[in-house]
Amino acid sequence: MNLVLFAHNETDQPLARSDRRALHILDVLRRQTGESFDGGLVNGPRGKATVVRIGADVIELSWVWESASPPPEPVTVIVGLTRPQTARDILRDATTLGVGALHFVQTEKSDPNYAQSTLWSSGEWRRHVLAGAEQAFSTRIPEVYFGRPLAPTVVALSADATLVALDNYEATAPLGTLPISANARVVLAIGGERGWSAGDRQTLRDHRFTLASLGPRVLRTETAVVAALALTRSQMGLT
Repeated sequence: MNLVLFAHNETDQPLARSDRRALHILDVLRRQTGESFDGGLVNGPRGKATVVRIGADVIELSWVWESASPPPEPVTVIVGLTRPQTARDILRDATTLGVGALHFVQTEKSDPNYAQSTLWSSGEWRRHVLAGAEQAFSTRIPEVYFGRPLAPTVVALSADATLVALDNYEATAPLGTLPISANARVVLAIGGERGWSAGDRQTLRDHRFTLASLGPRVLRTETAVVAALALTRSQMGLT
């Protein structure tokens, strides 16, 4: 945790000693009264928090804000709904790299039961995007959607964007050779653990997606997301 994140309504009240962030501040960072650490507001500015008081049940902090809120990230990722553990990795690692939105969609090969996981129903997913942002020293977290079918998702996202879908079988070009403008809004679509069906591919083609590849090796979904996102951001000049 390189940056400790707080919701907007949390910075003006004491933090419970049992909170994971308090444990990190006191036990990992080992901050004492009067000492400061890096923190921030979710989707807001970064700043320095100073430990004002360490009580038996709470710690009190004061804040000095140092930076403006970061802009939204220009890359959106659509991924076929995966098993929960894979989705956890994607939520964390895509956020660390920088992504504006993550859409976990139902495809023809998706297991519909994955959408019923407590990862989604309990709101656990938010913990993983927060962990990704804290790792990246960023306050920006993506919008996250799950369970919607592929077709209406691509319809909603395809206007005024560079559209690319990864595919091992029918790709027409390597992802790294596609002309992606530094000022573009990019939508990357990546199949789930079973890949795309013929119907999924047709849906993507019908909505102007270019089928591209990361090479001849077959990657895990979570690895493909990280590799494609890193390569696309590099092509756009994003650091």
